Amino acid sequence: MGGRSARAQREDSVRRTVYVSDIDQNITEERLAALFCSYGQVVDCRVCGDPHSRLRFAFVEFGDEFSARAALSLSGTLLGFSPIKVLPSKTAILPVNPTFLPRSEDEREMCARTVYCTNIDKNLSQIDVKSFFETRCGEVSRLRLLGDHVHSTRIAFVEFFMAESAIVALDCCGQVLGSQRIRVSPSKTPVRPRVSLNPGEQ
Repeated sequence: MGGRSARAQREDSVRRTVYVSDIDQNITEERLAALFCSYGQVVDCRVCGDPHSRLRFAFVEFGDEFSARAALSLSGTLLGFSPIKVLPSKTAILPVNPTFLPRSEDEREMCARTVYCTNIDKNLSQIDVKSFFETRCGEVSRLRLLGDHVHSTRIAFVEFFMAESAIVALDCCGQVLGSQRIRVSPSKTPVRPRVSLNPGEQ
C-alpha cells in the first residue's frame, strides 16, 4: 500500500514538473525560478550539469499541473544568451548531485548562510519577510522576493550574515507568515547582486 502511495505521489510530481534545456551557464536557479514564477507557484527549481559547460538543463516543479502545462509556452524564450527549451518532464526532481553544488569556498559559505522560502503570502512585502526572519533568526544581509500579485504565493531567497541564523531559520518551516504556512529549506544557490556591468548577465 505504501509503495503504491509513493508511486502515485511521484507520478503527481512528474505531472507538475517541466524539463528545461539549453540553459546559459550564467543563469542561476534563482533567475530561472523568477522566470517560471509568472506561471504559478514554483515548489522547487533544480539546475543540473557542469557549471563550467556552455549549456545546462533544469527541472522546475510547480504546485499544480495546470501551471506546469502553461509554462511550456516559455519554450523559445531568450534567457541570458540562449533560448531555452521547455518540455513536460519524464521524471520527478531527484536529490541534488553533490558535483553540481557550488564549488568555490566563497559560494559554499554564502549558501550556508542562505535559505529558500516558499508559500509566502502574496500580500507581504520584502520588508515584512525580512522583519519576520530578523526577529526570529538574526540579521539578514540580502533578500530576494520573487513572484507577482496574480498568484496566491511567492518565493524568497534569504541570506543572513551568520550561518547559525540560517540554521535557526530552517526551524521556521511550518510557521504562519501573513496568512500562509511557509516552507523553508537550505538554498542550493547564493543570492546574487542585481547590479551587472554587462547586459544579459546576472
